[in-house]
Amino acid sequence: MGEEEEEEETTVKSSTTVKVSSNQEEEAWNLRKETQIVELSEKIMNGDLKTQIEAARDIRKLVRKSSAKTRTKLAAAGVIQPLIFMLLSPNYDARHASLLALLNLAVRNERNKVKIVTAGAVPPLVELLKLQNGSLRELAAASILTLSAAEPNKPIIAASGAAPLLVQILSSGSVQGKVDAVTVLHNLSSCTENIHPIVDGKAVSPLINLLKECKKYSKFAEKATALLEILSNSEEGRIAITDSDGGILTLVETVEDGSLISTEHAVGALLSLCHSCREKYRELILKEGAIPGLLRLTVEGTPKAQDRARTLLDLLRDTPQEKQLSSSVLERIVYDIATRVDGSDKAAETAKRLLQDMVQRSMELSMNRIQHRAASCTPSSIPSK
Repeated sequence: MGEEEEEEETTVKSSTTVKVSSNQEEEAWNLRKETQIVELSEKIMNGDLKTQIEAARDIRKLVRKSSAKTRTKLAAAGVIQPLIFMLLSPNYDARHASLLALLNLAVRNERNKVKIVTAGAVPPLVELLKLQNGSLRELAAASILTLSAAEPNKPIIAASGAAPLLVQILSSGSVQGKVDAVTVLHNLSSCTENIHPIVDGKAVSPLINLLKECKKYSKFAEKATALLEILSNSEEGRIAITDSDGGILTLVETVEDGSLISTEHAVGALLSLCHSCREKYRELILKEGAIPGLLRLTVEGTPKAQDRARTLLDLLRDTPQEKQLSSSVLERIVYDIATRVDGSDKAAETAKRLLQDMVQRSMELSMNRIQHRAASCTPSSIPSK
């Protein structure tokens, strides 16, 4: 046997030894984990309160460093039910430890989400939402958020009475608490089994305030405007939007600065207002300078947003119905002009540029009018708020 063959054989043996060693280490680690799962389930099911609290904390630690398979094995070992019982304890540490353990068992594991709700976690979580203790209340909201991501859980959570308590968090919670509350309400709003709306007019004012403060193109803004669009479909919601300080203006600003999704919802809310009573809402929307943003949306929005913007523009015009020049007619006229100028091959591109120029010019004229009105106001006529 030559030297090269000997070296090759040595390399193969070395590689095999490494693999065997690695497999042995993995098996040993899995065995330790299996043993730990059995020990933790025994403590959480049969230990005294102090032992259960320690076990709940250890479950959280184990789950945070492990795969979804470990979460599934812990659930199969029976830890979910005693953790839910701990939510009912008057002991703060027991509630806190069990909340964190359940939250981590549910993360990235759809089966566990459903198991936790089926085992009866929602009623005690709703009770925790009623607490004055901000930490437990917001941990409960975070847990409900995670559980609401599973479709089978949505009807149960929607019927639990959680929504009004989550609306309270919109007004008084921490930043993270408010984000979680909006996301839960958004998740539940998509549940097709809801007989009644998830939120009522009381949610409008905090949602408007949150939308004012956040970036209009953020995911948070998309969820907030989706909820406001739903609310705009009821008379109570529409009244609340107009009564909220800067309610319509905030929707108009979202049309101007929002993402594709949030602009679609914002224009939907404005259209719902105007459709319900054009005489009542037309001037309120026009007063906030909605036209430039709507014109731009007919060019740059999603197909649904473009249709909504065109319809709303037609409703906002001050001409009799039979003499209205609809947005679609305007676009056809611009397209015909573009075809004559640059030919059919470049007509679409030219028409889009012409419409964008019209939007820009309209925005400039609108800004000039606003500045002129501001300059002509006497100090006593300028609102103090």
